[in-house]
Amino acid sequence: MGLLSLAIWTPIIFGVGLLALGRDDQARTVRWIALIGAVASFLVTLPLYDGFMLGTSAMQFVEKGNWVQRFHMNYHLGVDGISLWFVLLTAFINVVVIIASWEAITTRVNQYMASFLILSGLMIGVFAALDGMLFYVFFEATLIPMYLIIGIWGGPNKIYAAFKFFLYTLLGSLLMLVALIYLYNKSGGSFDILTWHKLPLSGSAQTLLFFSFFAAFSVKVPMFPVHTWLPDVHVEAPTGGSAVLAAIMLKLGAYGFLRFSMPITPDASRQWAWLMIALSLIAVIYVGLVALVQRDMKKLVAYSSIAHMGFVTLGFFIFSDLGMSGGIVQMIAHGFVSAAMFLCIGVLYDRVHSREIASYGGVVGTMPKFAAFSMLFAMANCGLPATAGFVGEWMVILGAVKHNFWIGAAAASALISGAAYTLWMYKRVYLGPIVNDDVKALADINSREFLMLSLLAIAVLYMGVYPKPFTDVMNASVSELLRHVAIAKLI
Repeated sequence: MGLLSLAIWTPIIFGVGLLALGRDDQARTVRWIALIGAVASFLVTLPLYDGFMLGTSAMQFVEKGNWVQRFHMNYHLGVDGISLWFVLLTAFINVVVIIASWEAITTRVNQYMASFLILSGLMIGVFAALDGMLFYVFFEATLIPMYLIIGIWGGPNKIYAAFKFFLYTLLGSLLMLVALIYLYNKSGGSFDILTWHKLPLSGSAQTLLFFSFFAAFSVKVPMFPVHTWLPDVHVEAPTGGSAVLAAIMLKLGAYGFLRFSMPITPDASRQWAWLMIALSLIAVIYVGLVALVQRDMKKLVAYSSIAHMGFVTLGFFIFSDLGMSGGIVQMIAHGFVSAAMFLCIGVLYDRVHSREIASYGGVVGTMPKFAAFSMLFAMANCGLPATAGFVGEWMVILGAVKHNFWIGAAAASALISGAAYTLWMYKRVYLGPIVNDDVKALADINSREFLMLSLLAIAVLYMGVYPKPFTDVMNASVSELLRHVAIAKLI
């Protein structure tokens, strides 16, 4: 068993094991086992970074074995500079979420913790899969634990939100399955994704495949106009569910564009780039304005996530080194920042049991340590230099300006609305006089919450101050993908 298999199956095995501990009086033991499993699965991923060879776009840590031999399905894993960081990010966020959920969940604790551990392994499987059907199985299997997390531990309208999440993402994926079967037949009976990258496809076939993949991946990002499920799900999901959904699950769709849409349908990707850019700009500008009028903190951050992911898809489809690298950096940064934003909302909700901005005011007077962390994450959400939120957005905007000045200018205008809605929320919640007894009775964060927020704060600042390790890993793979798309265009 290689490192990637260990990264995938370690959390899944721990999660399945937790299901055997069914009584709530075993909750303390369950929490510690879940934390040990999450930390172990994160430690397993560290040698991937340590042993990763820079300067090559080839797949590394490759594992291959027969899975369903009759249909030439293989258990085929590998990572390159595009996927490596998402494996590490997934394992890291899982540790933080387990710590965050330590006291918040008191019923069916074993099932809750098991759901997150299993979900973590499945998402790592998505980023590591090099077999088309293996990718599809992992991609769809992630819906099950997240559906349970929302539907069992969510808010008052949890059933509605869980069904909406499941149906939106499942329906989009069915067209992708048709596309995978077509590619299997076209390649002479192979599900190897790297083989599909080299297939000579006609223009009409590429267009149909492009929109089949678009149906699956745009919902997952989510792009405008199929974004409406995300705010409802975030509002109803428990804090840990919102953090994982924003930090990792949205990235599965954006990653799909890089692994399937662009290399398999390069001509169609260029032909329909104008549509992708237009939808991305709508997400960046319009959805950012929608965030300005939200009264629920979770809804505001949910719409903020849609706007930030708009930068990602914009960076991809301007087809430049700066834009594509910036989009990937933005995905990683958004993983840290969005998780931190939702966990901060969870800290307040656990104490006051309200997400309404109007329920707060003057929190800095009673929770000064927490307010300092929240200020850092709010600044990162605005894209302040020296935070993770700045690096990716700056690279995308710079790449967009080189591609077309007006596209770059339109994207840059979103930084204003981003600062407006984030600072408006911070001002109303944290600053000013203490407005009610609930806020007056608040206690500052405990050592567990301090640890959780410190881990994310270190990640946000480190990536903002020194992004070189992140960009160095992806440079060769991004250059090779752009070269592949350009050559295909010439042919």
